[in-house]
Amino acid sequence: MGILERFRLDGEVAVVTGAGKGIGRSIAIALAEAGADVVLASRTQSDLEAVAGEIEVTGRRALPVVTDATDSAALEALAQQAVAHFGKLTIWVNNAGGIPDGTPRYLTRTPEENFDAQIALNLKAVWMGATAAARQMGVNGGVIVNISSRSATGPQVKNGPYGAAKAAVNSLTSTLSRELAPAIRVNAVAPGPTPTENFDECMGTGDEAKRAELLRKIGVPLGRYGSGEDIAAAVVYMASPASAWVTGQCLYVTGGL
Repeated sequence: MGILERFRLDGEVAVVTGAGKGIGRSIAIALAEAGADVVLASRTQSDLEAVAGEIEVTGRRALPVVTDATDSAALEALAQQAVAHFGKLTIWVNNAGGIPDGTPRYLTRTPEENFDAQIALNLKAVWMGATAAARQMGVNGGVIVNISSRSATGPQVKNGPYGAAKAAVNSLTSTLSRELAPAIRVNAVAPGPTPTENFDECMGTGDEAKRAELLRKIGVPLGRYGSGEDIAAAVVYMASPASAWVTGQCLYVTGGL
């Protein structure tokens, strides 16, 4: 197999949570461009249908499924629908995440219900999704990719609950890779600052001037924010035969941070 062919996903079936917008949308489209059929999951039907239309233009098939990623029964049903519709499930991307109410907080000033909401979305959903995927993949095998974050390392001022959840995702990824080997590979991709709707809401960067000001403060060595396509390219690598001897790892896509 030639090197470029090792990045192809022809014949694969992928599920992407949080696929309706932002990084999840970019991941879903990239997987389709690499050859996979994609099951799209998020809470908003209209967002899913829009992404499904973009995927179908590539010649691949898309199945939109309205899903609450914090609901274990919904994730189990999502995995089952993927198999029922496409005949198998070979790639699962746990992408859904963020700060649910768009309000960054110090750890010591975070109400318990807000802390729980962040853990549920950014950690528990990853565990439940991986478990549901593994049940359907079984001995036939597959690949699970968890979306972590640069926030998983070091102190996170006013972002403590999110950072703690993502650090736990890295631990969960490592452990799952041992538990599910050799049939299922499990890796993570950790984005650096990548403007999305939730990012802008949390950081107050709703216009280009504010984004530019924050970029200067952050001091990204490569001099720009990340894009959805930057993160999607890393996910395609982790999902493809190109990374066939990689498991239990977290690939940081951060512009040098």
